[in-house]
Amino acid sequence: MIYVSMTHEGISPEDAERLLARPMEKELQSIEGLKEMRATAGEGYASVTLEFDAGFDADQALLDVREKVDLGKAELPPDTDEPRVQEINVALFPVLTVALAGDVPERTLVRLARDLKDKLETLGGVLEVDIGGDRESVLEVIVDPTVLETYNLSFADVVNSVQRNNQLVAAGALESSAGRMVIKVPGVIEEIDDILNLPVKTVGDTVVKFQDVASIHRTFKDPQGFARVGAQPGLVLEVKKRVGANIIETIEEVRGIVKAEQAAWPSGVQVTFMQDKSEQIRTMLGDLENNVLTAIMLVMIVIVAAMGPRPAILVGLAIPGSFLAGILFLNTMGFTLNIVVLFSLILVVGMLVDGAIVTTELADRRMAEGKERKQAYAEAAKRMSWPIIASTATTLAVFVPLLFWPGIVGEFMKFLPITVLVTLTASLAMALIFIPVLGGILGGKNTADGKMLETIKAAESGDIDKIGGASGTYLRVLKRLLAHPGKVLGATVVLLIATYAAFGAFGRGVEFFPDVEPDLAQVQIRARGDMSVKEMDALVRQVETRLVGLPHLETVYARTMGPGQRQSQNDMPEDVIGVVQFEFDNWRIRPPASEILQKIRARTSDIPGVIVEVRKQESGPSGGKPVQIQVSSRDTALMPGAVEKLRSVMRDIGGFVDVQDSRPLPGIEWRLKVDREKAARNGADIALLGDAVKLLTNGLQLADYRPDDADEEVDIRVRFPPSERNLEQLKRLRLPTAKGQVPVGNFITFVPAQKTGTLSRTDSRRVITIQADVAEGMLVDDQVRKLKAAVPNAGLDTAIDVRFKGEDEDQREAANFLVNAFAIAIFMMIGILVTQFNSFYQAGLVLSAIVFSTAGVFLGLLATNQPFGIVMCGIGVIALSGIVVNNNIVLIDTFNDLKARGLTPFDAIMRTAAQRMRPVLLTSITTVLGLLPMVFALSIDLIGQDIAVGAPSTQWWTQLSSSIAGGLAFATVLTLVLTPCMLMMGENVSAWVRTRRGGKTEVEPPRPRRKRPKLKVAA
Repeated sequence: MIYVSMTHEGISPEDAERLLARPMEKELQSIEGLKEMRATAGEGYASVTLEFDAGFDADQALLDVREKVDLGKAELPPDTDEPRVQEINVALFPVLTVALAGDVPERTLVRLARDLKDKLETLGGVLEVDIGGDRESVLEVIVDPTVLETYNLSFADVVNSVQRNNQLVAAGALESSAGRMVIKVPGVIEEIDDILNLPVKTVGDTVVKFQDVASIHRTFKDPQGFARVGAQPGLVLEVKKRVGANIIETIEEVRGIVKAEQAAWPSGVQVTFMQDKSEQIRTMLGDLENNVLTAIMLVMIVIVAAMGPRPAILVGLAIPGSFLAGILFLNTMGFTLNIVVLFSLILVVGMLVDGAIVTTELADRRMAEGKERKQAYAEAAKRMSWPIIASTATTLAVFVPLLFWPGIVGEFMKFLPITVLVTLTASLAMALIFIPVLGGILGGKNTADGKMLETIKAAESGDIDKIGGASGTYLRVLKRLLAHPGKVLGATVVLLIATYAAFGAFGRGVEFFPDVEPDLAQVQIRARGDMSVKEMDALVRQVETRLVGLPHLETVYARTMGPGQRQSQNDMPEDVIGVVQFEFDNWRIRPPASEILQKIRARTSDIPGVIVEVRKQESGPSGGKPVQIQVSSRDTALMPGAVEKLRSVMRDIGGFVDVQDSRPLPGIEWRLKVDREKAARNGADIALLGDAVKLLTNGLQLADYRPDDADEEVDIRVRFPPSERNLEQLKRLRLPTAKGQVPVGNFITFVPAQKTGTLSRTDSRRVITIQADVAEGMLVDDQVRKLKAAVPNAGLDTAIDVRFKGEDEDQREAANFLVNAFAIAIFMMIGILVTQFNSFYQAGLVLSAIVFSTAGVFLGLLATNQPFGIVMCGIGVIALSGIVVNNNIVLIDTFNDLKARGLTPFDAIMRTAAQRMRPVLLTSITTVLGLLPMVFALSIDLIGQDIAVGAPSTQWWTQLSSSIAGGLAFATVLTLVLTPCMLMMGENVSAWVRTRRGGKTEVEPPRPRRKRPKLKVAA
């Protein structure tokens, strides 16, 4: 996104739209790759925000925008400031806010803040530092209107005297035979005395100077807002880091400089660090690192228990080897370690060992038959190479489309497919190259459990009826089920439908992104009326007083915002006069944020004259309120009425809270209607009247100068005294003309009119936006669906266009992309499976596991009481589709191999089940165990011996983990039961077809009802 801002002091919102926004829109709308263009016009400014399609070239887009802005600024009014173009980069948002507050003069705070800014910007990791609340300096010339009348001074006399005497004269040098002499004419104003001694009028021999008619002092421009930290006046420094810089090291360096500088400051200055991103990152990284270690430990415990120490060590080497390859690749690509990368490592922990388990397990079988370890591992790697490659390729195939996820959500989640693709590719090399080589050197016969080796021998070439224990029970059950494969398939379909129905009846519905416990929140204070900024501040102070000292609030930062400070707050209502932002204590030592916010609402609900709206920190990539409705029409007069009808519909539906819209606020403005004919008779014109009015408002700019103690130019402005800046003085104002002092009442009339607030435009059309949140415990998706159903019956004019944006739009975009990505992944998997098996039936059998595994997804969400998240559960289903096919591929490949050796289909299925039950369970259990801590929102610190439940870092991933763990656990049962039955059903159908054609059948259906003598087999 790219942001273009234009300022023209004093201009009305309508003029800002007509003279600033629309000309710039006309030039910018032709830029290639533009997705949406939004414009805002307010008092004294206009801005255009450009959103581009995903994958756009940011550098080229910035050049294109600058080029169009250069063309468009020729159409802007002459006094408009130079348009500013900047890229909106989330990576360049502040990482730390340093607040300076205390009972000291404002100029002292400003000086300290500016000095600290210069020191901080010398750090290598700091990009820039912005000072919030800093006011521009101004040299103010105060003249009394009666004095101007006494001396008969016109505004032109005052302006010309300064401008003509504040000139940089490049006089040059004089060369002669005597040498070269540089000539200098000092004419630039450098200090206040230079202004005081300037002549403004000459009468005979008498020279009237500025000091005779005016008082001059250095001050700040009129405040547009106020800032306080802990109820003390203050300034804030927003520190932005450079892209690629280490955020933790950068913030430590900033804190060090602030501490060193603070030693020389007055004792009354207090320093508060707010919104320290390094603390949040430390906590999240620590929690996720603990979960990575926990997942590795759980996986290793299972492998050691199932395979013995020596094979487990070989299998376990796949994890650090793949991690190292993945992190090195990410570092080479310039990516930093973040929460998405760390979770991706947790996700793949169990998957990384799948190929190594299959290879090592088969090598164990070969060594159990008496082969040497080198030969055993070589044969295992060669035999299982294509199944492992095919299973890994299918997993990679489902993550490849996620690389092209558009929008902000795609930027947020792109690290997941990248990390998974790199680490899984590395695990393939580990399973087929490094593990077999190391096994040939370090491996040996697994003598840890003789009974387990007997089971392996029986499954490989012995009598499978002699297998006991859990394996024997499974095989006996499977033998009975193979007699009725159609019934097994029908029961599975019924279970799938029942699961969907159960989630629809008892599930928590659908949401866009998981709700995460926030670290901070804010109170927005809304009030209406033509209030001065000091009146606004008085109301903000009332709210602030109620919150200071409230338990579990670490910092309280209040800001009063006049019209000039709401330019960049696009998602904030126009009637917001201030915000109080606060950070919570650590989540371990405080109650849930919802309880604290409820107390805040109760404390501030009875303040008269204001509406208090409490908003918590937004989680995930979305911004603004979740429910957003955009109303537009070519007939703009119809829009306010349509908005009112829609708000009435929302009230009838119920469940919507903190509803707001962007209709212009009611207010009064005074218009000076000029009779140009009368003005001409009195020797006046619009320019002269405008200069006079500026003396009562912001001041008439005479010139500027650059004193030694300022980095930027300081304006010189002439104004009337504060006591003369009022509407009555404006009506009594007299203009100095060639015909003398002329009252403005001779040719103007004062007309009160409706004031226009901020105007919003989207794609060159005027729009009004309705925003709302939903009540606690309700889902946005449910509320939006109810609202969509009610809009057609709202009685809106046919010329009104209603568009749902916000979370609904993001949700639809994400859902459409995930559906398309899933379809592409399935298509790629079909190609891989058909190539591997040379059978459409077997390829379809493998893909059917994906459909049936979704029942496990909903069962997992029901068990953990989680809603179906479009982003997280959508990714979970796609990731699951690549995982569940792996075991099916290995199972079917073994069946085909045994059948090719001459076994009947029934015997091949039974022996396949006997041989592959252990690796199937191992690969599934390791993946599920790696995700279990995240499923239950556990953060286990093995080193610090601490267990935390419900950490915010785990709340991000509970839905995704629950989807994969539940789906994989369910799919594993299907792999061991349904897949053999489907193979048998396919063979039965093939045999029936061959029989009808006169062929012979090789299928020997089992006789499960025949009683066999019971064998006592050791477990």
